[in-house]
Amino acid sequence: MPELESPPQRGRAPAPPLSPEPPRQGGVPLWLKGLAPLVLLAGLVFLFLRVGPVGVFRATFPPVEELSLERIRLPEPGVLEVRVVNGGPEAVTIAQIMVDDANWVHTLDGSRRLERLERRTVRIPYPWVEGEPHTVTLLTSTGLTFSTTLAVATQSPAVDARYLGTFALLGVYAGVIPVFIGLLWLPFVRSVERRWIDFFLSLTIGLLVFLGVDALEEALATSALVPGAYQGPALVLFGLLGTPLVIGALGQWRARARGRRSPLWVAGLIAFGIGLHNLGEGLAIGTSYATGEIALGTFLVIGFLLHNTTEGLGIVTPLAGERPRIRTLLLLGALAGVPTVIGAWIGGFTYSPLWSTLFFAIGAGAIVVVVSELWRLFAHRSPGGLLAPLNAAGVLVGMLIMYATGLLVTA
Repeated sequence: MPELESPPQRGRAPAPPLSPEPPRQGGVPLWLKGLAPLVLLAGLVFLFLRVGPVGVFRATFPPVEELSLERIRLPEPGVLEVRVVNGGPEAVTIAQIMVDDANWVHTLDGSRRLERLERRTVRIPYPWVEGEPHTVTLLTSTGLTFSTTLAVATQSPAVDARYLGTFALLGVYAGVIPVFIGLLWLPFVRSVERRWIDFFLSLTIGLLVFLGVDALEEALATSALVPGAYQGPALVLFGLLGTPLVIGALGQWRARARGRRSPLWVAGLIAFGIGLHNLGEGLAIGTSYATGEIALGTFLVIGFLLHNTTEGLGIVTPLAGERPRIRTLLLLGALAGVPTVIGAWIGGFTYSPLWSTLFFAIGAGAIVVVVSELWRLFAHRSPGGLLAPLNAAGVLVGMLIMYATGLLVTA
């Protein structure tokens, strides 16, 4: 016999379905739950340093000391200034200063004891000789010595109108004028066939790949001069990976706001990446002239001048199908060239291995973004992409051009 349904009861609404009971919070604030493990971790570190086994080793072994002599300046005749930073894990006490193997009187702009990451400027009244090399040695209270050598003694440039203008002129010769000369290739690339435009785009990739490797090499080289506590290789990693992440996020935001990436956007990216690289070139030029290595500085200017002329071609090639305004071209040229002037100022007056490493790494990271953007562009406009014979030849020719002009830089 079939089961009869019970008639609906009047005046009563159907009961809502049961939902699972939310977990109880227990009255503990959320911020405290997140902070409690960190507080316990800090307490554990404190106990380890205060009452842990470290004291046994401190009493048995001498402390590990590390002093970095970042730069020697000659602000006036008869005076040496040495910039020192403690990049080691232990405090260091400066006991004596020797110049050319002789003890010398000196003053410091602070205590003789340098805690971790502290800096001092040591001022030494010493009759340095123009054009001669001089070696400065710091002796610590434990007997360790740290030395640096000034290859050519010459008075350091002061921050005044004369030297500001001189270093700016070096940057203009090495970076600004050559880039603008390269922009003059725009009418040429606008007049050639489509396949030759693709060739010059691939040539641009070759130029940028060479510049990126060069910037990465410089970053790794200067990272060896960074005080150990600042972790030079980590700075290279931040610049090399952090820059593409930041620029990529900005590109995604712009794409959502304005749609597809325009040729002007690609040209701007190329100019930006080249500008960051040229900032590093300016650092090298300014540092060489400030330390008296005039011949090296001159070769650098000539070599970078030839380098940067070809970079202008890379900037205008994506604009072959466009008609940009003169103002737009001026802005692109300034974006790529003016950082050379800024780099020359930094290198001439306040050179630091730490900032040099970071700038070179950022330049390399920016070029990674530009090359990937051009690669993506080829995927849409060229059937064979970069593997097409003419395009592959363009990449190789671009690298060969940079290699040939780079021979003058290393001369």
